[in-house]
Amino acid sequence: MRVAFAQDVMAPSHAAGIVVMTMHFKQLYESTPAMTAKTLLATLIGLASACAAHAAPQLIAIGTLNGNQRDLSSQSAGLLENGVAGNLLGGMGSGLAWAGGNTFIATPDRGPNATAYNPLVDDTASYITRFQTLTMALTPNSSGSGLAFTLTPTLSATTLLSSPTALVYGSGALGTGVVKGVSYTLGSGAPALNAINQTSYFTGRSDNFDPGQSSLNPNNGRFDPEGARVSNDGKSVFISDEYGPYIYQFDRATGQRIASFALPANLGIGKLRAQGALEISDNLAGGRVSNKGMEGLAITPDGKTLVGIIQAPLAQDTSKTVRIVTVDIATKAVHEYAYQLTTGSGVSEIVALNDHQFLVDERDGKGLGDGTVASAKQLFKIDLAGAQDITALSGNISAKAVSKTLFLDIVSVLGANGIAAAQVPAKIEGIAFGADVTLGGVLTHTLYVANDNDFVANVAGDNKFFVFGVTDAYLASLGASYTAQSIAPAGVPEPRSAALVGLGLLMFGAMRRRPG
Repeated sequence: MRVAFAQDVMAPSHAAGIVVMTMHFKQLYESTPAMTAKTLLATLIGLASACAAHAAPQLIAIGTLNGNQRDLSSQSAGLLENGVAGNLLGGMGSGLAWAGGNTFIATPDRGPNATAYNPLVDDTASYITRFQTLTMALTPNSSGSGLAFTLTPTLSATTLLSSPTALVYGSGALGTGVVKGVSYTLGSGAPALNAINQTSYFTGRSDNFDPGQSSLNPNNGRFDPEGARVSNDGKSVFISDEYGPYIYQFDRATGQRIASFALPANLGIGKLRAQGALEISDNLAGGRVSNKGMEGLAITPDGKTLVGIIQAPLAQDTSKTVRIVTVDIATKAVHEYAYQLTTGSGVSEIVALNDHQFLVDERDGKGLGDGTVASAKQLFKIDLAGAQDITALSGNISAKAVSKTLFLDIVSVLGANGIAAAQVPAKIEGIAFGADVTLGGVLTHTLYVANDNDFVANVAGDNKFFVFGVTDAYLASLGASYTAQSIAPAGVPEPRSAALVGLGLLMFGAMRRRPG
C-alpha cells in the first residue's frame, strides 16, 4: 500500500496529490485496524512530505507596492506632457531581476502612456527610463492562516538611465499633424533634466529617433525597457528593449550606459515612425513588429551569456514562431533559435534554470487591466542544448522550434488560492528566481512573478509580486535542474553623497568623544 501511494504522489501529474493521499490513507487505515495511531500518523507524515517535495510549484507569498505613490527620483518629479507625474511608481513588473540576497531590480517600461494627449506619438511622453531597486523581505508566516510566507517589498532606490554620448531626440516636427480633424503639435522630445544635469537621458517618447538610421541605431533616445538582469559582479545591469530591439549594459550605481550589444539586422526595421500602426504598415517585409521587440532577457548562472526573446513573430516569420537570441557577453557572438507559441499570443519573459534550460513566460493579454478574464499565463521549460541556429532562416520556422514542457500554470495556481481569473493581472511580465527557503523541511527555490500595471493602478491594480516555491524533486520530474546565479553581494559602491554623510557622522562622533 505504501509503495503504491508513493508512486501515485510522485508521478509527474500532481494536481490530485492531496486527494490521492487522502484516499490511500483511508484504505491504509481500514486494511490495518491493528496499526497504532502513532505508526499511522508517522506513515502519513512521511508520505505527505514525499508528496510536498515532488509537488508542482505552489504559491507561498504575495507582496504589493502602491501604484499611486512616487518613486525616489525627485529630479523627475515634474509633470510630463500628458500631465502625469514624471516619478509615478508604476509598470515595475516589465522586468524583474535578482541582485542577490533579498535585493531585486525592477524595470518600468517606457512610462505612462495610457493618458490620451497626442496620438501622433501614441501618447508616449518624455518619461526618463529607469530601474527601481527593491528590498523583498520574505519571512515565514506564523499566524496559522494564509500563505506560508509574508512578502514585504520596499523601494530603496531609483536610478535614471543615461548615455555618456549624445542621443537623438524628436524636434517636434514629427509630431505636427491632424488626426480625425484635430491638430496636434509637440515640442522637443529631450527631457528638461538633460540641460540641468548636462547629460543625455533615455526616454519613452516614440519620436526620439534618427529617421535616417535603422531601428538598431544605439544613438536613438527612445528606449522601452523590458527584460533586466544583473551581472555576476553585481556592478552592472543588462536591459533589453522593444524599440530597437536593443540590449544595453548600464552601470548599476550611476545608471549610465557602458556597453551596447549589436543585434542581427533581421531583428530591426528600416523605416521608423512615431506611431506604432504606421511603423508596422511601413515595415511589412521584415523585422520586429512595433512595440513587440525584445520583451524578455535571461542571463546564464555563470554570467557569460545573455538570452533574449522577442515578444511576437518577426514580420518575415509565420506560424506563431518567435525568436530567442543568445549573446556571448565577452565575444559578442550572437545566435538565434525558434520558440513556438501555443497557448499565448506572445512571450513576456525568459529566465535561466541553468546554462541551457530556461523558463519562458507565455501569456495572453487578458485579465485585470484589460477588463476581461485571464486565461493563458503559463511558464514553459525549454532546452537550448542541441537547438538549431535559425538566423539565416525565415518564413515557417516552426519545425526548428525547441521542445517545451509546461512548468507552471499561473492562473490555475492563483485560482486555487482564491484569486479569480478576472483579478489576475493581464500583464504578467517580470520573472526572477530569488534566495532559497525551507518549506516543510524541504529546500525550496523561490520564483518571483511581477506584473506591469501600465502606470494605471486604478485600472490594472497595484504593483504585485507573487512568489512560488519550486523543489528540486519537481524540477527533476521534468528533466530539469536549477543552478543559482552567483552575484557578488557588495558589487555596488556606496553613493558618494551617502559615503560623505557617513564620514561626517564619524568625524562628528570622534570630536564629541575627544577630551576637552
